[in-house]
Amino acid sequence: MSKIAFIFPGQGAQKAGMGKDFYEQSETARRIIDRASELLDIDMKALCFEENEKLDQTEYTQAALVTVCMAMEKVLEEKGLKPDVTAGLSLGEYCAVASAGAMSTEDAIKTVRKRGILMETAVPKGKGAMAAVLGMENEAVEEIVGNIDGVTVANYNCPGQIVITGWTEAVDKAEKALKDAGARRVMILNVSGPFHSPMLQKAGEELQKVLEEVELKPLAIPYVTNVTAEYITDSSQTKELLSRQVASSVRWQQSMERMIEDGVDTFVEIGPGRTLAGFMKKIDKEVRVRNVGCMEDVEKVVQELC
Repeated sequence: MSKIAFIFPGQGAQKAGMGKDFYEQSETARRIIDRASELLDIDMKALCFEENEKLDQTEYTQAALVTVCMAMEKVLEEKGLKPDVTAGLSLGEYCAVASAGAMSTEDAIKTVRKRGILMETAVPKGKGAMAAVLGMENEAVEEIVGNIDGVTVANYNCPGQIVITGWTEAVDKAEKALKDAGARRVMILNVSGPFHSPMLQKAGEELQKVLEEVELKPLAIPYVTNVTAEYITDSSQTKELLSRQVASSVRWQQSMERMIEDGVDTFVEIGPGRTLAGFMKKIDKEVRVRNVGCMEDVEKVVQELC
């Protein structure tokens, strides 16, 4: 029997105009986006629908992306499409937790607004960096960065694509070592901090305090966590995992492999862009991936999968 997973992208997927057609055509989506504006005292329509500088600033990006992705997810569920399991890349894990029933949409939006501020301010600008490493095996990257103090693996995205993170000087040193060792390409990323590195441990501790105020409900379905790439069936683990996540490696490749191993053969990427679909082509070409980024996609996907 076919198993369906809802998967949600992380920071970097945002783009001006995201969710606008959902807002215009769905009362459910409109209610979520308007409510986010009220909760955060931010004009979410201006932030998400119009060209502006704030959309790419971490403290705004995270709330904007989760708001839009959850608006899209609720429209899909309203049309009758429901997942068997969920997962989200970094920030997207909040959508996965909410979609799985453990956290309300409102709490997810409020929490990631605070998470974005904590991550934005955790490390002074210029002190930390991230870089994408292309064309090298996971083990080879781990061995090289393991010998350089101050740099670790941030993301295991897919075979041949890993992101490293840490102090700027350490990342620069690792960039040279990885290129010398045969990496096809090492690209310094345009990000505001060394996300998913031990440098964000204090931000994780502060986030834990924020999460303590959030009421979690029992999970209706499981989700797969970035931290361990394992199924979570008990929401009592969720707060600790989300607080650890900001300073831990994102095991996305391993998470997808775990779900495929469990019989998931259909993945629905909910949100702007097709980043996760691109990763999946390198993880397993045999599984089915569908994207929902506009209202037109909703009708196609629901017709095919319901």
